[in-house]
Amino acid sequence: MPWVQITLSSTPENSEFLEDMLLLCGAGAVSMLDGADQPVFEPIKGTTPLWQDTRVMGLFEADTDGDVLLDYLGNGWQEAFPNTTFPSHKLEILEDKDWEREWMDRFEPIQFGQRLWVCPSWKPVPDPTAANLMLDPGLAFGTGSHPTTALCLQWIAQQDWQDKTVIDYGCGSGILAISAILMGAEHVVGVDNDTQALTATIDNAQRNGIGAEKIPVFLPEKAPNKAVDVVLANILAGPLIEMAARLAELTKPAGLIALSGILEHQANAVIEAYEPWFDMHTVVTKDEWVRIDGQKR
Repeated sequence: MPWVQITLSSTPENSEFLEDMLLLCGAGAVSMLDGADQPVFEPIKGTTPLWQDTRVMGLFEADTDGDVLLDYLGNGWQEAFPNTTFPSHKLEILEDKDWEREWMDRFEPIQFGQRLWVCPSWKPVPDPTAANLMLDPGLAFGTGSHPTTALCLQWIAQQDWQDKTVIDYGCGSGILAISAILMGAEHVVGVDNDTQALTATIDNAQRNGIGAEKIPVFLPEKAPNKAVDVVLANILAGPLIEMAARLAELTKPAGLIALSGILEHQANAVIEAYEPWFDMHTVVTKDEWVRIDGQKR
């Protein structure tokens, strides 16, 4: 039996309201997904953390009238949040399938540049001689398919990493830190304000045969102050702007920086924040997201 699926863009604050509305409309299932490749780790007991860019998805039976559904949701939204715009959304028909198998079958190794691959563990690596980053999906997993991660991995694949020291600020699952090591970096410091992100980075590094001494991890307040050759930061525009001076301090003269998690309309503000220290010479766009990279003067 096919299904009607509606996907709504939301903030963490509004996600529960949208979930309740979908259930009131008769949704057979409601799920929430990451819309910006932001890991959410094992939550503190009694809390339900969500992504800053959350996708709230509801499944309805095939005979559901999409126009009536949208009218009901829109009216409910206006009652709760007067004079605000109803969230962007997508309504589609889904054919009945074995969705878990379908997803696994569609998840293929992804290549970045000539030598870097991100590979699911259940499929053979396309090039055993390449730098193959092996990861399984989970709460702290970035597949490289989201634009922000893909933009960073593309940049990593283009650089010379021989003997380079690196900081991955906001390391999350460790995908960027591990990629840098696999591409030849000497040492990467992982920094994140979530202790479980640090655990995930360590676990994923071990899964790829990388010892803890190669990627030590720290909370921000305990991170080393020693400047490095390359700083990577795939976070969000607001925190990147706030941390501009700190990331500049952590970058050696003539060192490189790559920033992502930035929407196109936020790019100029991020560039302005870093221009006192860096020549920000490249802006690359993918699906409304950008990566900005440059070199410290």
